[in-house]
Amino acid sequence: MRFSRLLIPTTKEIPSDATLPSHQYLVKGGFIVQEGAGLYNYLPLGKMVLDNIRSIVKQELDKAGCNEVQLSFVTPLGLWEKSGRSEDMGKEMLRIQDRHQNSFVLSPTNEEAMVTLAKNRAKSYRDLPINLYQINTKFRDEARPRFGLLRGREFLMKDGYSFHSSHEDMVREFELMEQTYKNIFTKLGLDFRVVEADSGAIGGSGSKEFHVLANSGEDTILVCQDCDYGANIETIFDNEAEVDALNALSYEELQTKQVQQKCSCGGKLYFKKGIEVGHIFQLGDKYSKPLEAHFLDENGKTQPFIMATFGIGVSRLIAAVIEQNHDQKGCIWTKSTTPYFVDIIVSNAKKDEELQAGEKIYQELQSAGISVIIDDRKKERFGFKMGDFELLGFPYAIVIGKKLQDGLVELVDRKTLEKSEYNIEDITKILQEKFC
Repeated sequence: MRFSRLLIPTTKEIPSDATLPSHQYLVKGGFIVQEGAGLYNYLPLGKMVLDNIRSIVKQELDKAGCNEVQLSFVTPLGLWEKSGRSEDMGKEMLRIQDRHQNSFVLSPTNEEAMVTLAKNRAKSYRDLPINLYQINTKFRDEARPRFGLLRGREFLMKDGYSFHSSHEDMVREFELMEQTYKNIFTKLGLDFRVVEADSGAIGGSGSKEFHVLANSGEDTILVCQDCDYGANIETIFDNEAEVDALNALSYEELQTKQVQQKCSCGGKLYFKKGIEVGHIFQLGDKYSKPLEAHFLDENGKTQPFIMATFGIGVSRLIAAVIEQNHDQKGCIWTKSTTPYFVDIIVSNAKKDEELQAGEKIYQELQSAGISVIIDDRKKERFGFKMGDFELLGFPYAIVIGKKLQDGLVELVDRKTLEKSEYNIEDITKILQEKFC
């Protein structure tokens, strides 16, 4: 792709409510644009990042034997009334009526709808287990939408639901999904922790959250320095006021607090801030019983499905990546999430020799299967192009400029901003090695 053909409306303006780096840089870089309170449109670069994340989520889920479906975004209110969650969700669930006065909701999650789908199609223990998932739009009417994509009202979510004939098999799938989620977040290049969690409005007997570690995170988690143990403080402290007080503290303020207890392994426990990006639940028969979702067991007896549910905030991950990977100049995308791996910056595109050299490298990188964009803009100065590269956060830039007459180009590492000179004939091979 060429800068001259792509819609990248970078700006120096920062929204007045943008307090977090991800919100600021995603707007300044032209990745997203606000449509209303908690509502965002994705511009080309933002859509590329979203698709990259979605692709990794789908690849790992399909590998684990999950089945992708897509449910209607609009769900009959009657399903929620039957499960008893209509009142529990409160005003976060947006209710609507059609022209015939039938009541519906804009789906905040889809346990009820997925149970209804499964109960009419999996009727015997021979049909189980089955794990169904979708990556679909959700809507929650947040009282205070804030922090850009981290707490919007409309968002893209992966929600999965598994159906089993026994508790033991449900636990097996729960553990498989825990490992699958770990694989997903590792592939996305994130530093994360798995923690014990409160099941909240979803319910069930046990749940785990996946938190991207970031100083700006809303949640406070407790982690062990010597083992993999972690827990949301909601599961540690009984006093709700104490939990709220700790969550209100900044990361720096938290470091002055001490946790008295030790981990069961003997290691020291310490506070971290996290952004919740995934949550998995052991549901049992919480939804199958009230929704009369049954199967015939080996003895021909009717039994309720034993269930688990698994969620990932796909669009939230865009912001989480930047909260963990940025500097004062802008975004720093991980290799698996970046819209483009390489930005070829032609210092002066009005000079034919520079533009031709850039075009040659551009074609070579494309042929090598490396995602690349060439900054071929003729009206922009070199400093402006470099500023865009630093803001947009592509992993590498190749600068074609004054040293071209000596057969040299400059390679810039966005993460460190270190610059190195290479022979123009070697640059494609060097980037191939970094891309692998």
